[in-house]
Amino acid sequence: MQYENAAIAAVTLIVLAALFSPRITASRNWRALITPLASIIGSGFLVLGPILNDSYGAWAPLLMLFLCAAAWAFGAAIRCNIAAIEARTRPPAAERLEHLASWVLAFAYIISVAYYLNLLGAFGMRLTPWNTPHNARLLTTAIFLFILAVGWIRGFHAMERMEEYSVGLKLAVIAGMLVGLVFFLAEKVKEGGLSINPASITGWEALTLAFGLLITVQGFETTRYLGGAYDARTRIRAMIHAQALSTVIYVVYIALIAFVFRPGEVPFSETGIIDMMKLVAPILPYMLIVAAVAAQFSAAVADTAGAGGLFEELTRRRLRERDAYALLVAIGITLTWAANIFEIIAYASRAFALYYTVQATIAAVTAWHRGKRAKALLLALLVLLGLAITLFGRAVEGG
Repeated sequence: MQYENAAIAAVTLIVLAALFSPRITASRNWRALITPLASIIGSGFLVLGPILNDSYGAWAPLLMLFLCAAAWAFGAAIRCNIAAIEARTRPPAAERLEHLASWVLAFAYIISVAYYLNLLGAFGMRLTPWNTPHNARLLTTAIFLFILAVGWIRGFHAMERMEEYSVGLKLAVIAGMLVGLVFFLAEKVKEGGLSINPASITGWEALTLAFGLLITVQGFETTRYLGGAYDARTRIRAMIHAQALSTVIYVVYIALIAFVFRPGEVPFSETGIIDMMKLVAPILPYMLIVAAVAAQFSAAVADTAGAGGLFEELTRRRLRERDAYALLVAIGITLTWAANIFEIIAYASRAFALYYTVQATIAAVTAWHRGKRAKALLLALLVLLGLAITLFGRAVEGG
């Protein structure tokens, strides 16, 4: 076990040093990649392992592929829209739909911040003597109020580089965790103890739960709004690379988890990954806590700032950014005390699914306008998928 801990720590430090090297941090392509990558694997790696393992058993890797494929399809629609904006080839109807998409995204951000901070509260309390749902909600509420105070008084400019540091830390911890899981899997194979677990849900129930998990691979759309810093080609490439890298990470991660834990071996909860990693290596739970707190806080700050800017723009400055922060915090605290984390995940998934539906509609309208009928019809099918996720996505039960 000491050898495994040493290997995990060494890999984590090597990846961390590589990601913070001047060559990487000075790369324009890396800086463009950071924003979508930070969002896509911001929270999913914390909650997806326990959820998919408990609900889908040995089928979990296939469900992970489904989620990534759905995200890739919606990402393709948004990439079409980025290119169309750059080429100035969109019809007036697309411009009107874009205004609607911005309103939907602004409210989706509100729910996503509640999702991030409730996870932060749960993980922040997880290894303390005060680990109860009530205390986790109290911590979440306190962080909401802290973010409001910072945004109201000073703005978030001082925290702008936090995302860059948190994504590097998070990727390094994930690398260490994957190394630990490889060791754990090898030991299980040696002992003949691999688990081929049956799914606990099937059919429509399994599909609607998958719909409710879309938020866990959300974040690629952030490149759509980086036009002030990067050209369309750079943003499109950054989204493709972020989605490809996150897909590899997620599928490998879920495949390693799906066959080494028996049903009921780990208590199911939003912080179940901590219990899983305790069995893998003693060092991993502490590494995960640090990465989770940093990642969730930076993601919440980024989405709070994004929501504030959107509300100010959409209301033509009738609602100031700091007033939007107050609205976001009020709704976020209400969600914190009215719903559990799994319900908030489902709400956030449906909100972003609606945003992706509008973006896919914009891409379909633009393709039809440009005479690309087959492409428009394919995008129309994507619109239907987005509507299905919006209407039928549901929360994990028993959270």
